[in-house]
Amino acid sequence: MNYSILSESEVPAYIQLYRFLVRDIVSGVYPFGARLPSKRTIASETGVSLITVEHALALLTEEGYIETRMRSGCFVLYKSADFQGIPDTEAARPAERTSLSRPEDVFPFTVLARTTRRVLSDYGERLLARSPNFGMPELKTEICRYLYRSRGIRVLPEQVIVGSGAEYLYGLAAQFLGTDKRFALEEPSYDKIRKVYEALGIACEALPLTEEGISAAALSACEADVLHVTPFNSFPSGVTAGISKKHAYIRWAKKHGSVLIEDNYDSELTVSRKAEEPLFSMADGARVIYINSFSQTIAPAIRVGYMLLPREMTEPFREKLGFYSCTVPVLDQMVIAELLKSGDFERHINRVRRKKRSRQKEEVYK
Repeated sequence: MNYSILSESEVPAYIQLYRFLVRDIVSGVYPFGARLPSKRTIASETGVSLITVEHALALLTEEGYIETRMRSGCFVLYKSADFQGIPDTEAARPAERTSLSRPEDVFPFTVLARTTRRVLSDYGERLLARSPNFGMPELKTEICRYLYRSRGIRVLPEQVIVGSGAEYLYGLAAQFLGTDKRFALEEPSYDKIRKVYEALGIACEALPLTEEGISAAALSACEADVLHVTPFNSFPSGVTAGISKKHAYIRWAKKHGSVLIEDNYDSELTVSRKAEEPLFSMADGARVIYINSFSQTIAPAIRVGYMLLPREMTEPFREKLGFYSCTVPVLDQMVIAELLKSGDFERHINRVRRKKRSRQKEEVYK
């Protein structure tokens, strides 16, 4: 295994190893069904510890690249051929959308109130000033730091656009990309996505979902300029795209020169111990616009969302839509910035995820 693990790198050794293995699995060095080298062999040939190897393999397992078989080893599950025009045979199963309807899952009001009082005290009349058009630099900086800590996404503050919720950002993205473009959506999908686009005069093509994501046949035949996907827990189907399907979306976008809009609503609340890997960080040359909001993770009344642009799109976006004022009050922006900076937001997310895992186990054993 010709993997060069750099001990002086700021990227942990197990992440470096994970990325090398993902590269070789996706490229076919280890095809579907192949057995990976043993843990001891990988450790010996890469110069890392067994613990490092185990961490890397655990990530691969959680992402769906491999499965571990007792006393047999690790075997590749990733199948690139599944998503290159071979028809899917199973329809998506309906499921209810998860929400923070349980009282114990709601963001603690006491923390929100305490943080708001601190922001009012610290910033005073500065909160009455006009926000920069794309959001307060303090919030954009904390979003960048949070995304790197939680998702490994590296972006600069100038790539972050702050707006009043995901629906507002759908409209901004559509205006930027062009309302004369052809858009494709998952079928079924969140109804407001279609309504926002159609209100702007955009004709939308529906692509049927299967259990793994958009039908391979439909994706292969699609020639839209823009594809809007919800890879995690798509509403109302509950479908989460597997890692193979995510790579299929990336390949499709690169092949057609199209843009992916990744609607990552609810993704932080996965029961997995590792958060879902977003398309944005997997882009590999594809153009992916990432949209998320704090309405689900903090409270529905918090109408604050953010959009990440590929670096090459930031200046064209500024030139075309830079006249828009930010639609989020400065106070709301600074409160969320403080929640991210203090760690209160991540502690809440981790607490909800632990509770969801616990409830899931209880249901299994009922």
